[in-house]
Amino acid sequence: CSAIDACESSNGGCSSKAECRRTTPGNRACVCLAGYTGDGIVCIEINPCLVNNGGCDRNAECTQTGPNQAVCNCLKGYSGDGKTCTYISLCTQNNGGCSEFAICNDTELAERTCTCKPNYIGDGFTCRGNIFQELLRNSNTSRFYFHLEALSIRDISGPGPFTLFVPHTDILNSDPRVKDWIAKGVMAQVLRYHMVGCANLLYKDLTAITNITSLHGDLIHISYSQNSLVLNNKAEIILSDAVGTNGVIHVINQILVP
Repeated sequence: CSAIDACESSNGGCSSKAECRRTTPGNRACVCLAGYTGDGIVCIEINPCLVNNGGCDRNAECTQTGPNQAVCNCLKGYSGDGKTCTYISLCTQNNGGCSEFAICNDTELAERTCTCKPNYIGDGFTCRGNIFQELLRNSNTSRFYFHLEALSIRDISGPGPFTLFVPHTDILNSDPRVKDWIAKGVMAQVLRYHMVGCANLLYKDLTAITNITSLHGDLIHISYSQNSLVLNNKAEIILSDAVGTNGVIHVINQILVP
């Protein structure tokens, strides 16, 4: 007589995910394999993510990859190895994409708001100060700023409002008359002829006006035709509506002469 091997046929009736172990002749025990749970007849794959998020951080996603195996991945807005996840503040890098003159505030996951600082205006992504400051920040108008500084002209740093017609930097650099005006001491008069006080005139406002008085005291004639605004029948506005806290800047392609 030989002992009957209860595991010899069909894994002894155990689950395919179980090990059939001979005990006494004709008897066996079914033990679920590693990564599975059950009575051996029925073995179910263990999903570790169902208990304590699989050991992942509470700000991570647990994804089952196999029997009792899982990976942890930090959720959007967090960084780490999945076991430990740290909130990423959008505002810590490059001011969250806000203007350098704005305050970045984290609001919720992967979101932030940009608000211009006091004494600046804009949408938070672009913030402008007063027009005197803005002249320097823009290469198209910075030469005009340096001429004002050289002559200590600070009219437009006040509360305003002001409207400026600024000759493009290239024009101020290339026009030979500028050196003559400086030498003759009349450059301040020329510069003030490009400024208008007590008015914040946008491009659309200028289309309805024919004359305005400059800070120099002389009139500036405005004409509008073929979708172009021209000053004194000569200087065309090529860039417009750079709005600051105390006025607006328009860039023109010629120097206005009083």
